[in-house]
Amino acid sequence: MTVDDRQKEGAQLQREARRQIEHLLSGEASPEDFEKARIWREQTPAHAAAFAEAKRLWQDFGVAGRALLAHEGPPVWIPPPPALSRRAILAGGAGAVAAGVAYTVVHPPLGLWPSLEVLRADYRTATGEQKRLTLANQVTVQMNTQTSIDLATSNGDLDQVKLVAGQASFTLPADQTRPFAVVAEGGRTIASRARFDVYNSGANVCVTCFEGDVQVEQGSRRTTVAPGGQLRYSNKVFGDVASVNLEEASAWRDGVLVFRQTPLSDVITELNRYRPGRIILIKEAIAQKSVNGRFKIERIDEILGWIAEVYGATPRSLPGGIVLLG
Repeated sequence: MTVDDRQKEGAQLQREARRQIEHLLSGEASPEDFEKARIWREQTPAHAAAFAEAKRLWQDFGVAGRALLAHEGPPVWIPPPPALSRRAILAGGAGAVAAGVAYTVVHPPLGLWPSLEVLRADYRTATGEQKRLTLANQVTVQMNTQTSIDLATSNGDLDQVKLVAGQASFTLPADQTRPFAVVAEGGRTIASRARFDVYNSGANVCVTCFEGDVQVEQGSRRTTVAPGGQLRYSNKVFGDVASVNLEEASAWRDGVLVFRQTPLSDVITELNRYRPGRIILIKEAIAQKSVNGRFKIERIDEILGWIAEVYGATPRSLPGGIVLLG
């Protein structure tokens, strides 16, 4: 084989390796595809080297990484099995030791089940579930996974709800005149005619404006967020408005997660919102490694396995849907 032939063969292997990684991380790959990729890279040392180089490019957000962000058609949303009813969970707890049950209901270990405040909410979604509802004032709400909302009585000149936990998109009618507010973690997001998202993670709140203007206030601090803007606040910090990619910010409504240079630890936190049980990252050395890609929520466990392989982590499954990644 001539030098030219070897170069052509090497280039072909690199193209095939990049193609395989793009497919495996697209959210469309099946378990059979993962097995085929393993067999392909084990054919020869050249195959293994091409595959390793493609992984490096993906991690560095090079050609392969950018290709992952190409537009895909929206996935088919598959709702999860119905969650246990509020009555069933509370009735089951009544038979346990009182002190232990009281603590674990209020402070669920590892977040493995809903807290008491979440269970008491007027509306809530189970893990992996989305729900759409229309309030009495014709405000449309799309609730994401693990989201709880309490309906509140009118407060002076405005209507309001409390986002106890999770993420929801609010769309106010075009002829809305009475202000509407979403309360979360000591702050409020107020609008009259707008479309906006609020995400309450418990420690932080993120407000994203898609249409119209919204006012975010917390104590004496307040600011206006215009379309394309995003603001984060917590009990200690009230951030500045930053620009955001609205297509990516709304991808969850189509069952898609998009990551751009996102630390693996943050990716794991996000994945935990969409699958039963808990993923626990125990290999701290890879916690800040960047993840780039566009993933379909319905294929989280397959993607988790691939991410673990890319970063040299070993997933260990335990009862209750717990996965140790280290």
